[in-house]
Amino acid sequence: MPLFSLLLNVLWLVFGGVWMAAAWLLAAVIMAITIIGLPWARSALTIALYTLLPFGNTVVDRDPSGVGPLGFLGNVIWFVLAGWWLALAHLVTAVALAVTIVGLPFAWAHLKLALLALWPVGKTVIPNDQLALRFNG
Repeated sequence: MPLFSLLLNVLWLVFGGVWMAAAWLLAAVIMAITIIGLPWARSALTIALYTLLPFGNTVVDRDPSGVGPLGFLGNVIWFVLAGWWLALAHLVTAVALAVTIVGLPFAWAHLKLALLALWPVGKTVIPNDQLALRFNG
């Protein structure tokens, strides 16, 4: 991890990263307990890790052509069960950080995570250094 990403990730942990990653982890546990939610539990765990250390990684579409009808249904179910409250938590954190002015970059990151929380099916997390390979290779 580059030094700048490491520094941003450390600051991120202070500015809401830990508690939001814990919220994603809670969503993963709840999904796993329900048994029916197991397909979403792994994704929520992946995003929990991304929420813990987001700098140096990027979220991209797994398939540029879309998720199809089953992915759409999966996103609707996710939204109803966990997406709305995770997005709301990211939004509240973003507003609190934006008020501080110094926290604006982190508020922006929380807003991006709020959008991801609403509709995560079909997304994947990749390191930034693989981003160019993904689209140019």
